[in-house]
Amino acid sequence: MLESLYVKNLALIDELEVSFREGLNILTGETGAGKSIILGSINLALGQRAQKEMIRDGAEYALVELLFTLESERQTETVRSMDLPVEEDRILIQRKIQANRSSCRVNGETVSQKQLQELADCLLDIHGQQDTMYLRNRTRHLEILDHYCGRELEALLAELKPVHSEYGRIVREREECSHDDAWQQREISLLEYEYREICDANLTLGEDDTLEMQYQRMKNARRLATAVGNAMECLGNDREDAAGTQVNRSLRELMPIHGLDAASDGIIDTVNQIDGMLSDVIHGMRDYLEGLEFAEEEFRQTEDRLNLINHLKDKYGGSMEHILQYAAQCEEKLDRLHHMDAYRLQLEQRQQEWKAKMDEICSRITAVRTTYAGRLAQELENSLSGMNFLSVQCEVRLERTEEAGTRGWDNACFYISLNPGEKLRPLDEIASGGELSRIMLGLKTILADQDPCKTLIFDEIDAGISGRTAWNVAEKMGILARNHQMICITHLAQIAAMADHHYEIRKQVKCGVTTTGIKELTEDACIEEIGRLLGSDNVTDTVRKNATELREQARNVKTYHSGKL
Repeated sequence: MLESLYVKNLALIDELEVSFREGLNILTGETGAGKSIILGSINLALGQRAQKEMIRDGAEYALVELLFTLESERQTETVRSMDLPVEEDRILIQRKIQANRSSCRVNGETVSQKQLQELADCLLDIHGQQDTMYLRNRTRHLEILDHYCGRELEALLAELKPVHSEYGRIVREREECSHDDAWQQREISLLEYEYREICDANLTLGEDDTLEMQYQRMKNARRLATAVGNAMECLGNDREDAAGTQVNRSLRELMPIHGLDAASDGIIDTVNQIDGMLSDVIHGMRDYLEGLEFAEEEFRQTEDRLNLINHLKDKYGGSMEHILQYAAQCEEKLDRLHHMDAYRLQLEQRQQEWKAKMDEICSRITAVRTTYAGRLAQELENSLSGMNFLSVQCEVRLERTEEAGTRGWDNACFYISLNPGEKLRPLDEIASGGELSRIMLGLKTILADQDPCKTLIFDEIDAGISGRTAWNVAEKMGILARNHQMICITHLAQIAAMADHHYEIRKQVKCGVTTTGIKELTEDACIEEIGRLLGSDNVTDTVRKNATELREQARNVKTYHSGKL
């Protein structure tokens, strides 16, 4: 559920905060008051493209915050799968827009545009007038049907995906094997050359690291020997001022007093340990210097070997493991090319086997869709029959495509008749925007229980409708709001009367500056606003009475349907 919206420095909004609640939240206001800015701010927070012109004049940035409460297990699973922090089942989305960039955060953690879109899809569903174009696009009809089919279809599509992938891989491999004999001989020659080049190198895993260490030691041998030799002179016994000489002299001075005092004995023991450690270090240095001795030929061979390995790395994959893997692939391809006829036959058999598997799953997918298509058509008829259509007939027809894809081999098209005696026609051929708005609402009502998001936003779903039709739409929205949070922008009194919570959006000018604000209306203020929507510039007692009756009628509808639960 969307708990609250906070907006700062966006377009005409200076600073605005509004809390939404369960049920039907209605937003009304005069034309140009800024209703679109409210909805636009929600879209911005959920990742819509931002432009610097949206920032209020004189401000350095714009900020939008949405606070959601997670109310379904699927929502929680989605958030967890994205590794996003959750605090008391709440999600705070923040979008900050600046002149040269924008940033998105979820509970304080920066998220990508893709993550934000994935999160938005499970938190709320926004329906605007542009969604009628969605219905006119036949390719979307299969998405609607599949959404209605739910998890039964999801399981089959998940089963189909790897099978379709393997089938496609085999088909591509068969195409690669369809070359003529001349190409085949050229490929064999190239592979044999590359395979011999790697095999002749006689590589061993880890050899490159060892060689690199040896090469660096040999390359820097003179510098290493000088440094270690000088250090030996400083620590040894060959010079009067060397550390070893001075430690030995100290021991000679101390030994006569050994045993005379316990405290001095401790000092003598420590100096003796230092003398032993110096001796060990000097022996180690001497051994190290002996290890730096090598013949010039040994250095050249190490360098040549390392150059060969690095050349093969550049050519075949960047590491010893990749070089050896490439050699194995060459061997496998050569075997295949030398026995191409048998391999082509094997591929053909495998393609037939995987196609049979794919077709069997596609058949089950079609069977599920066919079953649910009938149910969806019937539910849509029932849903639309209460929205002032004279007669409603619906069908969801499936057509088989030439090739199966990752979603099977079906296309879907919604057919509908809305008048007595009128034949069923594809939904995209219906011209009326008002009809499409009601059909979309009917589909939303049906699909709502399948959707993990319980917040639905409708932007002027009343487009193209009025009178009795508007009341039917209002009733449908009131029923849908029993189990969903709904936020609806409307111009119609019938829909506004159905509100559980009513908000007015108003533009005001103060000190020469225009701002947009929003406030929740009391019951009396709600009646006044409904009266304005009824078309009266001056809300008289008569208009007020009509608005009160409309409000009471809406309460009766909600009470009636609540009692049917």
